[in-house]
Amino acid sequence: MTTLTVYASDGRVGDTTTDPAVIATMLGGLGVLYERWRANRPLAADAGQDEVLEAYQEEIDRLNADHGFQSVDVVSLGPDHPEKATLRSKFLAEHTHEDFEIRFFVDGRGLFYLHVGGQVYLLLCEQGDLVSVPANTTHWFDMGANPRFKCIRFFTTPDGWLGDFTGSDIANRFPDFDTFVAAPHA
Repeated sequence: MTTLTVYASDGRVGDTTTDPAVIATMLGGLGVLYERWRANRPLAADAGQDEVLEAYQEEIDRLNADHGFQSVDVVSLGPDHPEKATLRSKFLAEHTHEDFEIRFFVDGRGLFYLHVGGQVYLLLCEQGDLVSVPANTTHWFDMGANPRFKCIRFFTTPDGWLGDFTGSDIANRFPDFDTFVAAPHA
């Protein structure tokens, strides 16, 4: 279940919610877009990029009208991927982007950490969740030791994903994906 948990920067746990409307409102106050999308047709687990994009075309077109994407693609990662540890480590350190980062979870799940205003917001995204992290927002992402997700990625620059790492060790002070999802609230 999609879950938002707010922590103080020192690790004290604050509010937790699973209500999509509350999540959208809380994140909206930070400038983060959170939406729930539904496919316009059933998708098989092995659906390829073209089929996935067609199933969400109306939502993609609506979002594109606001942002003007250079490219949209689908990425999928499973627990048997030979480079899963390397790929996971790429996103675990706190970073920013010059542009917003938008991900839509077609399937599976992942954990976004947003470090804003002295708090850290842990957003467990699952199938149907779209999150858009604003430019220059400090954040990181964890897909877990055995990832399973399929996401639509949206890029407004030809270079795609470019992170500017802060050098902070803050990510080490919060539960990783596997610990978070094993907790009773998740």
